[in-house]
Amino acid sequence: MPSSKPIEELPYKARVYINNQVLLPARLVKALGIEWAKYAEITIKYNDCIITLKRVALLRTRHTASRQFTIPKEVRDKYGIMPLDEIEVIGIRPLRNKEINAKQVINE
Repeated sequence: MPSSKPIEELPYKARVYINNQVLLPARLVKALGIEWAKYAEITIKYNDCIITLKRVALLRTRHTASRQFTIPKEVRDKYGIMPLDEIEVIGIRPLRNKEINAKQVINE
């Protein structure tokens, strides 16, 4: 049985978990050099719609470099994103401390 290709670059296709979170694998996080980031601006593609999520918290576990982020409820409602749907992460830009205080904005 062939093994899956390691994810080390964007774009990255992922499934939305039941809790509306999306996993960013450790190899991708390390390849992008964003282990230090607590917040990011993430651009995703769903049903040919490009969605930019600003000021998204990157959740982490204690012993791994992988991260998860939650798709905000207003975005899920607006675009009809449901658990187990597939999205494509096309951009991740880590935010510095001064950018975190800005209000979260959703662009289309």
